[in-house]
Amino acid sequence: MSPRKEFDQYLGELHQMLVEMGERVEQALAKSMQSLQQLDTNLAKQVIASDPDINRLEERIEELGSKLILTQQPVAKDLRRILSAFKIASDLERMGDLSLDIAKVTMRLEGQSLIKPLIDLPRMADIVQTMIYESIQAFVQENVDLAYKMAKDDDQVDALYKQITRELFSLMLENPLTISQSMQLSFVGRYIERIADHATNIGESVVYLVTGKRPDLN
Repeated sequence: MSPRKEFDQYLGELHQMLVEMGERVEQALAKSMQSLQQLDTNLAKQVIASDPDINRLEERIEELGSKLILTQQPVAKDLRRILSAFKIASDLERMGDLSLDIAKVTMRLEGQSLIKPLIDLPRMADIVQTMIYESIQAFVQENVDLAYKMAKDDDQVDALYKQITRELFSLMLENPLTISQSMQLSFVGRYIERIADHATNIGESVVYLVTGKRPDLN
């Protein structure tokens, strides 16, 4: 096998691990939100138990990328591919941690009833799940237009987060007994908003990969 073919094969493995990592993060976010909506602690425990798998994928990506840099000495765009993979894996790992934080909120609310039906938080999470998927696809396809779409989606998430914060603040003022749970739900909004920021970071990494310049999409 020629050095180029070997290098491309390893790059394909890197891409596949990033796709798998993205899928696992999507699942973690979906399950954590479902656990919150249903106050299902068993489902929350599944999210918590799956987090080490996401961390191990990041480690494998770092190991393979480092091996490529040391043995193949890539330059220009090939080097940017590997450096972008490192950055994207780091962002995905943080998204996994934030999904874990949502599951921990479910655990803290065990035995309670929700103070209000959850509408906008799941809407936020749905947008962010799409962002996670599309950000990884943008990397695999080297699709700059899809990468820039992250900024528009992030604006939607930010607007929903502000709306949720206002509603929860009003609820706390009207009924002080809701303060504790309202604070926990506001944390969830913040966690989802941060996941969207990391997806936008991936968009920035894709633009850097293709153009050599890193924009500010946040």
